[in-house]
Amino acid sequence: MKPVAVIGGGITGLTAAFTLQRRGIPVRLWEHASRVGGVIQSIRRGDYLAEFGPNSILETSPLIGDLVRDLGLEGRRIYSAPTAEKRYVVRGRAPVALPGTPGEFLRTPLFSLSAKLRLLAEPFISPAPADEEESIAQFVRRRLGQEFLDYAINPMVAGVYAGDPNRLSVRQAFPKLHALEQRYRSLILGQVLGARARRQRGEVSKQNAKKISFDDGLQVLIDALQQSLREEISASVSIQGMQRAGDGWRVAGETCSAVLLALPSHKMASLKIEPAPTAQVASLAEIYYPPVASVVLGFRREDVKHPLDGFGMLVPEKEGFDILGALFSSTLFPQRAPDGHVTITCYLGGARSPGLPRRTPEELAALAVKDLGAILGGCERPTFQHVTIYRQAIPQYNVGFGKFRAVMDEMERTAPGLFVAGHARDGISLGDSIVSGSKAAERIQSYLHLNHSSDSLITTSV
Repeated sequence: MKPVAVIGGGITGLTAAFTLQRRGIPVRLWEHASRVGGVIQSIRRGDYLAEFGPNSILETSPLIGDLVRDLGLEGRRIYSAPTAEKRYVVRGRAPVALPGTPGEFLRTPLFSLSAKLRLLAEPFISPAPADEEESIAQFVRRRLGQEFLDYAINPMVAGVYAGDPNRLSVRQAFPKLHALEQRYRSLILGQVLGARARRQRGEVSKQNAKKISFDDGLQVLIDALQQSLREEISASVSIQGMQRAGDGWRVAGETCSAVLLALPSHKMASLKIEPAPTAQVASLAEIYYPPVASVVLGFRREDVKHPLDGFGMLVPEKEGFDILGALFSSTLFPQRAPDGHVTITCYLGGARSPGLPRRTPEELAALAVKDLGAILGGCERPTFQHVTIYRQAIPQYNVGFGKFRAVMDEMERTAPGLFVAGHARDGISLGDSIVSGSKAAERIQSYLHLNHSSDSLITTSV
């Protein structure tokens, strides 16, 4: 059997290639960078461990656990500490714990009495027409009010997408919220009633999903995938295009049975595909990826006044800080800092402040130190810092994004054997990308099986 070409060596491409390999389907993976893994990379400097990009995987699907098991990593998997469940939102320039129970919600100073009373009306608000596309800001103002937008959704959107709630589409970026309103006519009722449906599908909501990493960071996952694929990976190779060849595709001088594009949208847009799909592939370059900087800082424990007793904190735009939020990394997982020290990971830039990541790493670290000091207290003398800048970080599922998904769907329909997967289509989280790669492998296997069966029938009839 001719191999399947996987173009893109991020977590989506690696997962798809590994899944196909385990099912006895040969693969060839090409990556333009000198290493695979994309934004997933961990470094250890002394007893500090820093992640370049994501810090954890939300275990929302059984497919994620299957990948860990199949790679033999169950013994190296670690779950976040129980003490890391608390989440903070900054209000009045101080971190305030998000309420976790109805009683805590009634007592929290995070929302005013009028905002809490406004929530009582939510079950009685009619849903928007099913075909209407709203921004997440419009959606939340209509259902929950301005204060919930300012101090719940605005910081959450910054923490997840590094995005702008006035531009992100609720249908495209938060499809489950849109579906809850349409099906149950209420977010509150839908959250309760929808839990049963999620259990039946074997899924867990992102809010309740376990957070996992590995003893030496997320790099462990990439190293295991790379080790398994070994000879099938070609790094530092730039694929410019592909050509249809009989019932397969010609890629980098090799004939392949199918092609999976596991690339950022702007890289897909530049590919020369012959014959060209009817879809407007070049339009994928219009998907916006704002720049984001990750700043990992280490401090002596006594130099940080806040107890860091939680997952981290989100920073609403109204509070006027530069950082979008911070993870309490050494609380989240063990062995992230030396004894008597802590690590905090901050994010800056995004759609809120796209100019910030143009600054030097030293300037970005100084901005993060200043904000942490103002919010958490202390934080004046970091003992460790590591800065990573992504010029194009996270695809924004803004209003109108559906046209881009339609282009990717059309590519698969009109170019037999060509498949698309990854964060530009199937969700931006690390878990979403793993699931996307696994499901792409399933689609490719079904396509190859169908083609093989058809060839066998033709041969038999002849």
